[in-house]
Amino acid sequence: MKTERLLIRRFTPNDWEDLYEYLSQEDVVKYEPYDVFTKEQSKEEAIKRSKSQNFWAVCLLGSGKVIGNIYLEKQGFETWELGYVFNKKYQGKGYATEAAKALIDDIFMNHHAHRILAMCNPLNTASWKLMERLNMRREAHHIKNNWFFKDENGSPIWQDTYKYAILKEEWQTDYK
Repeated sequence: MKTERLLIRRFTPNDWEDLYEYLSQEDVVKYEPYDVFTKEQSKEEAIKRSKSQNFWAVCLLGSGKVIGNIYLEKQGFETWELGYVFNKKYQGKGYATEAAKALIDDIFMNHHAHRILAMCNPLNTASWKLMERLNMRREAHHIKNNWFFKDENGSPIWQDTYKYAILKEEWQTDYK
C-alpha cells in the first residue's frame, strides 16, 4: 500500500535493524506493554512480525527505511483494534497519521469493518491527539484498569486507559 510519502507493507526478517532502532528507545516504548528491545530480541521480533497478519511496517517511500509500525487486528463483531509505534526521529511529521488513515481506509472499504478502536495511556498525549486527528471519538476513560509492569515490591503499577473509536458511518461522513 502506498501513500504520498510512505510504503506500508508486511514485515520481513531483514527489518530487524530498523525495528531495533526505534524499539530500543525508552521514550518510544514508554507506554507499551514491553521494555526496550535488544538487538537479539529485535531479530526475533522481525521474524515474528513477518509471519503476522496484524503488523504493518511503515516505510519511507524513497529509501524503504522502516520508521514505525501499525498494528491492526480483528477483535470480532467486525471490530478492529488499531495501534502504532514510531521511531522518535520521525515523530511529529504526520507519518503516523498518514499511515493510519491509509489502513483505516482499507479496513473500512475492503474488510467490512463496522468499527475501529484504539487505546492509550492518558499521559501519552501524542497518541490520543493522533486518534483525534483520525476523527476517532473518546468513548471512555478507564481508571487503573490495567498494568504491564510491577514495582520493586512486586505490586502491579496500575495505569489508566483512554478508549477511542470510529464507526464506518462516521468515517464515511466525517473522515473523507
